[in-house]
Amino acid sequence: MFKGGQSTSNDYGSFQVENFGTLKYPFTLNFYDEPPTFDVTIEDFETSALDRLRILAEIESSAARNRSWEETKQVTSAQCSKYLPLSPTMTKSLERDAQRRRDHLSHFVLRLAFCRSEDLRRRFVKAETTLFKIRYDEDIATEREAFLNSRDFNWIPVDPNEALSVDKDYRKSEKYYKVKWTRVPDLVEKRKVVLKGGWAYVPSRELSSIVFQEFEVRLEKALETTARLLPRLDEDTRIVPILDNLSQGFLSGISSDWANNSGQTNSDELKAEQIDDLAKKHFPLCMRTLHSTLQRDHHLKYAGRQQYGLFLKVLGLSIEESVAFWRKSFSGFTDDQFNKKYKYNIRHHYGLEGKRVNYPARSCMQLLMDSGASDHGCPYRTYSPENLQTALLSAYSPLGLRQSDLGEVMAAVNTKHFHVACTRVYEITHASNGVSKGQGLGNGESVTHPNEYAAKSMELLKSSEAMVVDS
Repeated sequence: MFKGGQSTSNDYGSFQVENFGTLKYPFTLNFYDEPPTFDVTIEDFETSALDRLRILAEIESSAARNRSWEETKQVTSAQCSKYLPLSPTMTKSLERDAQRRRDHLSHFVLRLAFCRSEDLRRRFVKAETTLFKIRYDEDIATEREAFLNSRDFNWIPVDPNEALSVDKDYRKSEKYYKVKWTRVPDLVEKRKVVLKGGWAYVPSRELSSIVFQEFEVRLEKALETTARLLPRLDEDTRIVPILDNLSQGFLSGISSDWANNSGQTNSDELKAEQIDDLAKKHFPLCMRTLHSTLQRDHHLKYAGRQQYGLFLKVLGLSIEESVAFWRKSFSGFTDDQFNKKYKYNIRHHYGLEGKRVNYPARSCMQLLMDSGASDHGCPYRTYSPENLQTALLSAYSPLGLRQSDLGEVMAAVNTKHFHVACTRVYEITHASNGVSKGQGLGNGESVTHPNEYAAKSMELLKSSEAMVVDS
């Protein structure tokens, strides 16, 4: 029973509700009232925030793709299970406490990153509130009740006589609580409450609205406070670059680099002569465009060579095959010119020259933040609407993209959800392989890396070919 902050003694396995208060992190649900006070490494600081950002970015993608509430819950829950799992209190395990500690840390790191502009604060509050709502809906009922009883939400229980006086349809089985009507504008708009004398009489089944609004209001105030204190961090050269990267990723709608891309190449080694066929079937538009330009001009500028060369390396093109591919593509140069001007850079990408670093391929976030010319970067961002539609039809008509599909794709582009547009193109062009609308790259995930797009596409083809053989 909800008592606006008073504890009860309902049993929950071997727990009693009042025992939740003895735990450091007693509930799956959290209003994040107190900042973390424990020591943390820079690596944990960054990785926990990146994992939470993946979840929030997918929540934003769901809104951009007009997913239903149930679809959004399904996708978000899958992301949470993958990146920030939270075990129920009844598990009583060290893993449970470590999970909640990480959740707590990740929230506050993102507060630091997203408090610095009004737009970031607004989007962060909206995404975090959605995450809270999903966790609220999916929480074990007894644990959710214990959480509600642990806080004072300033709602006033209404006795049956008063309830009957304001609501002729009052049923004794229904409990009512009253709050000032300004606290539940959404319920007033939907006519789910009775209004009298400035009070809103809220049935118990609608109390979640008060909880959600309280979470949102508190977070908005906390972000404003954090913004005032943030300048004190400006001299910390360890933290500020991390916060900049997180906020840039959120603004571009991309969570982070592809999780599987750390400079490691695909296990299946490719041959130079395969690239043209792979480009037509499996490459995202950014790489497909670079490949077409290379075929047409027999040359790419430095930024384009770097973007495309690292992509091909991670895709599985060895250094020997890469040299062969670029030498054939740069057919207008003599061997001597090619060796002097370009071979060093190719070897450099593979960590064989210079600092000998095994460079990773560039992520969607990096491409979107690139302010370069339209000959590289993300075409969904840099192309004019007319040129983008022409490029899409030219590249993907053989794979099933039609003129009638472009309205949906361009709607995402117009709202600056470029990765959503790319994901929708992937779904349309892989429909013959069983990919449906909303499925994305799997489990509803959006495209966050060109190599991820290509790798998933190639995996689908292999699976389809294997099924044909088996049948």
